Amino acid sequence: MRVQDIIINKPYLAWYIDSLENMSDESVLEHVLNYGDFDDVKKYIEIKGIKQTSKIFDNSIKKERSNYRPEIVHYFTLYFKKYAR
Repeated sequence: MRVQDIIINKPYLAWYIDSLENMSDESVLEHVLNYGDFDDVKKYIEIKGIKQTSKIFDNSIKKERSNYRPEIVHYFTLYFKKYAR
């Protein structure tokens, strides 16, 4: 299973994207964290692993432009700090 399958099975998480199967892992994570439920988050972590998911998240929030809401950044920064380190 690929992380893109999460979005393909729940297309409403990225309803405005035409090519769901070509989404990057970073984009899938962004949509899962912003719009998915915690089962979707657990599925992503199950596929990629907690350390790789944390790395993708950290790289994403360090960019000049991020689409994560502040409360999502705060929560998952704490979450990954506790469980991925």
